[in-house]
Amino acid sequence: MCGIVGIIGTEPVAPVILEALKRLEYRGYDSAGIATLTHGDIERRRAEGKLFNLEKALEASPLDGTIGIGHTRWATHGAPIERNAHPHATDRVAIVHNGIIENFRELRERLSAHGAVFATETDSEVIAHLVTHYLDQGMDPRKAADTAISELEGAFALGIIFRGEENLMIGARRGSPLAVGYGVNSMYLGSDAFALAPMTNRVAFLEEGDRVEITRDSAVIRDANGYEVKRPIKITDVSAALVDKGNHRHFMAKEIFEQPEVIGHTLSEYIDPLNDTLRDIALPVDLASVPKVTIIACGTAFYAGLVAKYWFEKYARVSAEVDIASEFRYREAALPEGGLAIFISQSGETADTLAALQYCKTEGQKVISIVNVTESSIARASDAIMPTYAGPEIGVASTKAFTCQLTTLAVLAIRMGLARGTIAKGEEGRLVRTLLEVPRHVAEALGQDNAIQALSAEIAKARDVLYLGRGHNYPIALEGALKLKEISYIHAEGYAAGELKHGPIALIDEEVPVVVISPVDPLFEKTISNMQEVIARGGHVVLIADKEGIARAGDGLWAKVEVPAVDPLIAPIVNAIPVQLLAYHTAVSKGTDVDQPRNLAKSVTVE
Repeated sequence: MCGIVGIIGTEPVAPVILEALKRLEYRGYDSAGIATLTHGDIERRRAEGKLFNLEKALEASPLDGTIGIGHTRWATHGAPIERNAHPHATDRVAIVHNGIIENFRELRERLSAHGAVFATETDSEVIAHLVTHYLDQGMDPRKAADTAISELEGAFALGIIFRGEENLMIGARRGSPLAVGYGVNSMYLGSDAFALAPMTNRVAFLEEGDRVEITRDSAVIRDANGYEVKRPIKITDVSAALVDKGNHRHFMAKEIFEQPEVIGHTLSEYIDPLNDTLRDIALPVDLASVPKVTIIACGTAFYAGLVAKYWFEKYARVSAEVDIASEFRYREAALPEGGLAIFISQSGETADTLAALQYCKTEGQKVISIVNVTESSIARASDAIMPTYAGPEIGVASTKAFTCQLTTLAVLAIRMGLARGTIAKGEEGRLVRTLLEVPRHVAEALGQDNAIQALSAEIAKARDVLYLGRGHNYPIALEGALKLKEISYIHAEGYAAGELKHGPIALIDEEVPVVVISPVDPLFEKTISNMQEVIARGGHVVLIADKEGIARAGDGLWAKVEVPAVDPLIAPIVNAIPVQLLAYHTAVSKGTDVDQPRNLAKSVTVE
């Protein structure tokens, strides 16, 4: 969940590390710090909270040195205070760590018995003391680091520097991503290519279990067995420009309003608009013979998978199961021979999703991943990927990545339907044209921004909010509730509308707004019937529907949000827009930190 950077160069590295950390702050922002070697000695600057606090600390007390490591933290062990901030250090070693050391208590007890004095409550500090322990036994830095790393249990990406070693940095990964950047008279470590982009576009990605010894002009990589290996150096196309907010107050707002453009980019990759057909894409499986589709994801991506289940079953007539990765990875699922596993992840680094992917591969499933970062761990572990083209998503609450995931999944479901003969060839053109309409309809839905902003001031007063939907709008109700929880801290729950009278209706009173997502579709009348049950009990109903649906809904509505009338295929994509806007404006009304909500991080790279 944390972000790490390391640089060996010829000029002072602290300012460069700070700028790289700004590109990694989406991974965690509880605290931050930098350590460098100054005349061979380790010096650190750390600060609680967001990076501007570290920036102030460096302005007050600059760091010299041409070798250094930096870290931005999402807390797992130990409170998010300066004392627990990385880099952790002894008088001989400084380290940065992303992950969780599962056996840190045993190691801490052992090291304390040998005289080590711990200054923090973190699991990470034990790494610094363990390396120091072996240095004190007379091992050289490389051997000491290697021995210490071999004793660690859990997930980690590491960067290590040593007192007196101006031209050596050690990196290692197990379960957490780490990249090596190649420059001119300089070398780099980073959690991802995005962090390194301003310095270099030549990047090698460490594989599971790899360790690397970096000097100013070289990188020696060894695999988990200790053998020297070559990892391909890729020329990345990640933008070197820091993403800015443009004319928007928050990244989230900017990303919401980017959706017509990025959905269009995604569609252009998969659709031939001139011929109203899907482009041919290389897939590792015969879609016509797949016995079952298993869709696995976490968080918002999981809700994208729930929508996709409707598409695969309707258009491809294939059984589709959707699982939360953190549950799937432990339940020893029985998977059919020749099955297809689809993994969805914005970052491509979600730890639970990656672990579930490995399980599916051991069970003989073909793996297609839908990712926004094509050089991510999940992408590299898949048989094939279908990238989304959302661009960097900085706001922690996913918006544009979600709708691009939905778009890509719709394409895949249609492709499977064509392969299985459940979609007539003549129907392909109509469905493709429908997909091509999505950017326009999303732009129309964004036109409700001002109306939703006015409504949000009232929603912000609520303690609880319910979201209701049926069919493929049920996952959008779940997603709407999640968005509201994430950034406004208002308790919200999404329900299948038909389940209302099986318990949730007991919560209804005049203090509980109920958001109903119900454009006119085959389930409209049933959903509106559920809505009337809410109105009859004094509930304040916000109806999200098309013009006809609003007209047919009757009286008693507290508020109305009009969305374009669209084909049911694309309705979930379009209907995601108002629930995103409602969450955003409610959070702004409450004054919460929209882009970096408390206790959350963008990429969940630990279990």
